[in-house]
Amino acid sequence: MTTLTKSSEDIATPGRFGVYGGRYVPETLVAALDELEHAYGEAQADPAFQARLNSLLHDYAGRPTPLYYAERLTASLGGAKIYLKREDLLHTGAHKINNCLGQGLLAQRMGKHRIIAETGAGQHGVATATVCALLGLECIIYMGDEDMRRQELNVYRMRLLGAEVRGVGSGSCTLKDAINEAMRDWVTNVRTTYYLLGSALGSHPYPTMVRDFQRVIGKEARQQIQEKEGRLPSAVIACVGGGSNAIGAFYEFIPDTSVRLIGVEAGGRGNQIGEHAARFSGGIPGVLQGTYSYVLQDEDGQIALTHSVSAGLDYASVGPEHAALHDSGRAEYVSASDQAALDATVTLARSEGILPALESAHAVAECIRIAPSLSRRDILVVNLSGRGDKDMGILSRELHLQGAGSSKV
Repeated sequence: MTTLTKSSEDIATPGRFGVYGGRYVPETLVAALDELEHAYGEAQADPAFQARLNSLLHDYAGRPTPLYYAERLTASLGGAKIYLKREDLLHTGAHKINNCLGQGLLAQRMGKHRIIAETGAGQHGVATATVCALLGLECIIYMGDEDMRRQELNVYRMRLLGAEVRGVGSGSCTLKDAINEAMRDWVTNVRTTYYLLGSALGSHPYPTMVRDFQRVIGKEARQQIQEKEGRLPSAVIACVGGGSNAIGAFYEFIPDTSVRLIGVEAGGRGNQIGEHAARFSGGIPGVLQGTYSYVLQDEDGQIALTHSVSAGLDYASVGPEHAALHDSGRAEYVSASDQAALDATVTLARSEGILPALESAHAVAECIRIAPSLSRRDILVVNLSGRGDKDMGILSRELHLQGAGSSKV
């Protein structure tokens, strides 16, 4: 079997993934990022820290998550065998808890008791609020006004858990704007505050650190598929917003070039700028919110508006490690439209009794698209990054759901 080097990170330049990544921040934050990098390095090497994290992942979050054979979906499509990595079964309902537990323990280790975070779909906010409640930390969540409207249930959950949710009414009122406000807060309160960033983006060391906390997804999936099938999958498929669930699912498979890595972006409702959030088909490299990666921008370099039916994929840039994997050809990046994601949600719900998050449904949509063209010897592993309870308001409006017992949508 052909293999590649383990990481796409440039060993000679920490924090860089080829040309991507880096640290583009105000001077005020340089010392804070240095402090974070040093603290993370010590925590990585500390058996007590790792034991505490592993204990919480197992006993509190519910790891390992199952790798589930979707038998009825497989039969209905008539092609590749489909497995779902059930991150939706974790406490709080998504993969976000993996990273939040790791960073929460790190903040506690650093003596930072005021936590700030940003959230789009609300799942990172819920996971952050959950971990802050668990560890007794103050919690402030920034969330765009549009996302608060779309994800009202998660706003209630965060507040019930004791978090202060601060709405952001600037720009597109979505994730990009929430990150801007969180960074302003951090600059102002850098000595007392820990910024618990939710995805594998931002300035070094965040992309590497978040990836490492999410690597557990791929570690488990790799072992589980070999136990079940005696071989590696043909492809691993995951949705890509900032990119944390996808890099977590992909990373352990990077050396195995026989395994396709397929990231699925938000194709939205059209191909024009402002109608989607597909960075690799519509963006060019640039700097946004601390890192150099692919960015959706206009001819003047202004950050473009984005759209997705899923709040968690509605972001103008993507994690720098994904940019490097894209340019090297090791990973493929495609997009699924709003309608394809909605259709995939219905298909999975009615074939397997599993309601995916709309973000995860983008990965399911790509699986549904390619599975029939593959042989029955092929195996697809889809990272089901979250569950769809939070999206019921959107689903009800978009699908025009009928009364109980109806088969119509």
